[in-house]
Amino acid sequence: MIKSISAFTFMALIVTMPFTVFSNDNKTTTANNSDYIKPDEQELRQQLTPLQYSVTQSDDTEPPFENAFWDDKRQGIYVDIVSGEPLFSSTHKYKSGTGWPSFYQPLESANITEDTDYILIFPRTEVRSKNADSHLGHLFKDGPEPTGLRYCINSASLKFIPKEELSAEGYSQYTSLFKQ
Repeated sequence: MIKSISAFTFMALIVTMPFTVFSNDNKTTTANNSDYIKPDEQELRQQLTPLQYSVTQSDDTEPPFENAFWDDKRQGIYVDIVSGEPLFSSTHKYKSGTGWPSFYQPLESANITEDTDYILIFPRTEVRSKNADSHLGHLFKDGPEPTGLRYCINSASLKFIPKEELSAEGYSQYTSLFKQ
C-alpha cells in the first residue's frame, strides 16, 4: 500500500485541481458484460501485485513517470487488470506531461463509471471500471480536442493487449482500429 506521496505528486495533483470535471482468468471481452463476477479479496490479492491491488481496490495512486504505460507508444488496447473489460485504446492516448497514461476518450464508455470523490478536499471525478469496480484514475477537463477531456489513468489498473494479440486474447472486435 502506498503510505505517502512525493511532494512532486502532490503538486501535480494540486495543479490539475482547477481543471476538474464536476460530475457525479475472468475475461470480459464484450462492451458490457453483466455476467461478470468479481473475485473475492483473497483471490484478488493472489492475482494482483501489491501495487495493482492498492490502486484498484484501495483507490491509491501510483507514482508519476514510474509506471508501465505513461510513455508507452505501442498500438493496442488497455483493459481492466481485474476483469479484462476493454477501457481505452492507444488510438486515443496522448502525451499529457503528467507522468500517467492519458486518454481523451474511453474505448468503451459503457465500461467506465464516474463518481465524485473528495479525497483532496476539492471534488474530483473519479473514473472506475463498471464491472470490476476498479479504481482507474480521474477525469479532468484539460485534454486535447476533440473532447477536451483527460482520462488520467493508473498503469497499475490496466493490462495492455498489443494489436497483434487482440484476436488471440479474445478482443478481435477491436482489430479494425489498427488497420490502415
